[in-house]
Amino acid sequence: MNRIAVINPNTTASMTAIIAAAARLVAAPTTEIVPLTSSMGPVSIEGYYDEVFALPGLLREIGQAEGEGARAAVIACFDDTGLDAARAMATIPVLGICEAALATAAFLAKRFTVVTTTERSRVPIEELAQRYGMSKRARIRAADIPVLALEDPASGARERLRAEIVRAISEDKAEAIVLGCAGMADLARALQEELGLPVIDGVGAAVKQAEALIALGLRTSKRGSYAPPLPKPYKGELSAFAPRG
Repeated sequence: MNRIAVINPNTTASMTAIIAAAARLVAAPTTEIVPLTSSMGPVSIEGYYDEVFALPGLLREIGQAEGEGARAAVIACFDDTGLDAARAMATIPVLGICEAALATAAFLAKRFTVVTTTERSRVPIEELAQRYGMSKRARIRAADIPVLALEDPASGARERLRAEIVRAISEDKAEAIVLGCAGMADLARALQEELGLPVIDGVGAAVKQAEALIALGLRTSKRGSYAPPLPKPYKGELSAFAPRG
């Protein structure tokens, strides 16, 4: 059994349950999905400030998961929160759902649109698209939805998301849609059936790519950029995170 840790870097357990269901929906019978919720940090990650304070809890969960036998880890936040730091810390493959989703969309369509939650989340995703070499193919839109509103059927969030996707198809000439938040993971298949084009959920995409890396026997390179952090003391409340070497 291949164990894949799927980590929600915010502290909202109900969102972890949505993420876990999406991961298990696509996982192979030989894959065990281990959903984890950060024990410290913000209840949702909406912008740069939240992202910084999500990192300690996220890294702790990934480190513990690797120690308990996980063969890969998925960071279930579309900001790819802490991805480089996690890859430097871990030896197992660590995947971000934005990178995984954009790569998957590129297999299926020439032009696609990412529909995310709020305007403050749109710009970080634009920067990720540029980093991953997808800025000429991907448009980024925000549906003006607070992340946690996706869990409230009375909020109208899902209707606003659908309306923004329809605008993306019409105005961007999008050939595929990428859902730009892990909290949207349970909506992908219904939207795909309704709208008649590929709708990509980054959680599922990352799980399948993690399975492929495990099958190929590949691990994170420890040369150069992702070399292990140098041992040194950390002071104050972060002393527990000091690299031990």
